[in-house]
Amino acid sequence: MTAYALLISPGTNRVYADSAVDLTRTELALFSEAVLGGRIGGGEVATIGGVRYVTFEADALSPRDLALIGNMSSVFALFERVGDLLRPVELDPLDRYDDDLITIQKYAGKTNEQFTKLLLNATLLASAWADELLERRFRVLDPLCGRGTTLNQALMYGFDAAGVDLDQKDFEAYQAFITTWLKRKRVKHRVLESGPIRRERQVVGRRLRVELAPSKEEQRAGAVQLLDVVNADTTRAGEFFRPGTVDVVVADAPYGVQHGSRTPAKGLARDPLALLTAAAPVWAGLLRPGGALGISWNTYVARREDAAKALANAGLTVRDEGPWAQLRHRVDQAIIRDVLVATKPA
Repeated sequence: MTAYALLISPGTNRVYADSAVDLTRTELALFSEAVLGGRIGGGEVATIGGVRYVTFEADALSPRDLALIGNMSSVFALFERVGDLLRPVELDPLDRYDDDLITIQKYAGKTNEQFTKLLLNATLLASAWADELLERRFRVLDPLCGRGTTLNQALMYGFDAAGVDLDQKDFEAYQAFITTWLKRKRVKHRVLESGPIRRERQVVGRRLRVELAPSKEEQRAGAVQLLDVVNADTTRAGEFFRPGTVDVVVADAPYGVQHGSRTPAKGLARDPLALLTAAAPVWAGLLRPGGALGISWNTYVARREDAAKALANAGLTVRDEGPWAQLRHRVDQAIIRDVLVATKPA
């Protein structure tokens, strides 16, 4: 067995940093169980040279194993422990673009980027294609996409990204950001659609569709990614995306009227549970068999049992065992955030 020490990224904000160590241990367990054959043991906390690390033991990790671990949300560096010394281990994450795609946007209410990546990873690892994480071009849908943190992380991984959000200002802010960023970075891209969506002479939403590739060679070879964002009610997502075409659905349920969902019977649903109950069947319908859905929310406004029931009623199987049930953490005095991951039967 070889001993390793994982250094957590120092980029976490103060509050999230308090939970980062425990979340890192849980995420390591997720990777171990889903794609590393349960070969990683430990996941303990150790202070080395005055710095906290998450330490673990494993049979010598292969280049593929290291490539997988390199995509953990909080990993900053990995070391092999040799006696009292730390030997750096080279990681090879999926990242295809400059990291300012993720970090440059700053606005009130933005979900922590590392948590966004953790939520996406947990959902990907629960899907039927977890073993293909390094090769498959997943299609990721964020049905509450806001200003696109999850969409940008999916693009960073080389995946196709789709999003829905009701707030027109958020849609316009994301559209302005991503189109400017693509031009400034000289990323090869082509805007396929930008403007209102009309049905029977009525405007039912707005849409941005962009085809992009990290290099001219990949663009010429047809190895392009698709970004598809719709400004509309999330309960109408099935009107804009075909059933059974999404690999994973990932949503951080926000808190506020602007992120609500309008339904004919109840008007604006302001709490995550009402939104989840109304929207989960729609989201589940968009998933391919074997796909997974991951959602986070504030437990002060919805019990885990009730949220799990909403997903089960939508025909999904909740992963409520092992590390999938250990992602609860404090965000601030008013928010204890939890995560539910569920899969669609194959």
